[in-house]
Amino acid sequence: MDINHVVIVGRLTRDAELRYTNSGSAVANISLAINTRRRRDDQWVDEAHFFDAVVWGKTAESLSPYLTKGKQIGLEGELRQNRWEQDGQRRSKVEIFTRNIQLLGGRGDGPGAGGAGSDQSQPGGQSQPGGQGHYGGQGQPGGQGQPGGHEQSGGRGQPQEFEDDAIPF
Repeated sequence: MDINHVVIVGRLTRDAELRYTNSGSAVANISLAINTRRRRDDQWVDEAHFFDAVVWGKTAESLSPYLTKGKQIGLEGELRQNRWEQDGQRRSKVEIFTRNIQLLGGRGDGPGAGGAGSDQSQPGGQSQPGGQGHYGGQGQPGGQGQPGGHEQSGGRGQPQEFEDDAIPF
């Protein structure tokens, strides 16, 4: 059995680009920057890595206003390789096909600042107000979603909240 599973936390490098396919399915393209720190000789050096991701369906529509440059998000999905031909040359690009997305801390200047109080995903990609900013259950383009993501629990059935500085990454 092969495994293709990605979990990543980073900051958006630009606002989400929401578009619609010819069949009417919503698709949002996002780009994340992931900062890592490693030791080079006697110094610590910061490095940035950039990853593109795709969000489909109702999740793309409802989250686009909140997916703004600088916003910290967590996402879970799988890697997919897109292939096409351009000017007679074969091209390809690896992207993260997003299944679940979590709004985390970030810039306080957008409508989704802080993540708390955002919509909570329900089965089939439906959402209800008052959740903790966790979205999930995206289906294939043009398809129905799967049951929503799983929320972290503090052991008593209550969502567990974290401050940005309490997360070690």
